[in-house]
Amino acid sequence: MPKVGVVLSGCGFLDGAEIHESVLTLLALDQQGAQYICCAPDINVTQVVDHQTQQPANETRNVLKESARIARCEIKDVADVRAADLDALILPGGFGAAKNLCRFADEGPECTVNPDVEKLVGDMLDQKKPVGAICIAPALLARIAGKRGIQAKLTIGNDSGTAGAITAMGCVHEDCPVTEFAVDAEHKVVSTPAYMLGQGPADVFEGIRKLVDKVLELAG
Repeated sequence: MPKVGVVLSGCGFLDGAEIHESVLTLLALDQQGAQYICCAPDINVTQVVDHQTQQPANETRNVLKESARIARCEIKDVADVRAADLDALILPGGFGAAKNLCRFADEGPECTVNPDVEKLVGDMLDQKKPVGAICIAPALLARIAGKRGIQAKLTIGNDSGTAGAITAMGCVHEDCPVTEFAVDAEHKVVSTPAYMLGQGPADVFEGIRKLVDKVLELAG
């Protein structure tokens, strides 16, 4: 039974992990009989957003505790997860991937990355273990891969601004529809646009399901 890490970034697409993308990832893994380990950094949410008004909220929330909502309490601090204990890793999207796991939303291609997240993802890349990235998460993956001189092929759909940033970080962008995925077999990197393009759970799940299948295939 393959063991797959799923890195969450909170709970709610405006300030954390995109809930549909996260749950659909877990569903696809479970359908394939894979064991998953949800994890998140033990840090505060960069800026909490009220998901009813879509406005900033004067609150403090913790990324690990918020992620535990999606994981049904089964969550680990990402600092305690080792690449050696995993067969693959998947990063769902949501603004949390670009605000909490890294600061791409504010800093662009020169963004800083949470050190524990960077270590886990970087170690997976160094050990040639497959990494899947969904929605905006390929921007995070591009930053980590690019700093290692890994010219990974990635997709976020067809947004020219984000695609240009991925190129600026030393990776290669490939346009892709929501129901498909991009794969870099050499570096064992898989990505799909999800809600960067998708209008609802059905087409988003189609791309995520295919990504999960490919990640597990590359994990052998």
